[in-house]
Amino acid sequence: MSYQALYRKFRPQEFEDVKGQEHIVTTLKNQIKADRIGHAYLFCGTRGTGKTTVAKIFAKAVNCEHPVDGSPCGECPSCRAITEGSSMNVIEIDAASNNGVDNIRQIREEVTYRPTEGRYKVYIIDEVHMLSTAAFNALLKTLEEPPAHVVFILATTEPQKLPATILSRVQRYDFGRIPSELMIGRMKEALDELHMTAEPEALQLVARAAEGAMRDAFSILDMCVAGAENGTITAAQVRDALGTSDREFLFAFMDCIADRDAAGVLRKVDELMRSGREPQVFLKDLSSHCRMLMTVQAVKENAAALLD
Repeated sequence: MSYQALYRKFRPQEFEDVKGQEHIVTTLKNQIKADRIGHAYLFCGTRGTGKTTVAKIFAKAVNCEHPVDGSPCGECPSCRAITEGSSMNVIEIDAASNNGVDNIRQIREEVTYRPTEGRYKVYIIDEVHMLSTAAFNALLKTLEEPPAHVVFILATTEPQKLPATILSRVQRYDFGRIPSELMIGRMKEALDELHMTAEPEALQLVARAAEGAMRDAFSILDMCVAGAENGTITAAQVRDALGTSDREFLFAFMDCIADRDAAGVLRKVDELMRSGREPQVFLKDLSSHCRMLMTVQAVKENAAALLD
């Protein structure tokens, strides 16, 4: 079997596995338990926060033969087919490359046919804000009054680009950035399954670099797993993978600036370049470091909670 990326290997398959979006998961599960399934949903949020994952779990749940507390059982033929990507009831569309009016007209023709198995045909349209104006207009009527066996799930990172006529026809759910402690906990679970360990600082660096995106965290962790020695991921290894500077270098650099030591700053820049670090990444690290210093100075108690 070919290698599977960590973010795919550890992608949640049921609502209980979704981290950091409990308010959304609870509402969707209640709808399923009460059999009050909406006809159109809008999932908004930054990349890697679980929009497509939750959409797929929801698609499984509404078609599941034996749902458990609103969550898919994962064992019935419908659940297995959706998990394997072979179900004809779940249609994923990338609006970035299928953004024309003809693509939407094709959907309008397809929705009239009932699903071959299960209760619902679920259309997941990713990056829906990329649709053209004509495509949005073609989608309006179908989105407002689709057949009873069809559910639309629109996903986007930029909801402000959607027309008001679309927004008024959907149930909107905003996915927040995933807190660092939740990402670190999930990465520890994944490493336990891989029989590997990581230094606490290493996981903190990965979580901070991911900026609230679980998928990004797993992508970074994937690089580190490949280069780990003796089954342990170190903070130094993560810095090398990210091209970031360690804390000692950042503090020393800031000391030179505070002391107005121009020669010292230039020597540090020379050291940075000779070590192969990426200047743009260093500038980002430096601005983040300055923010942390100002936060600690301004907030006298529990400043650590604000640093991420």
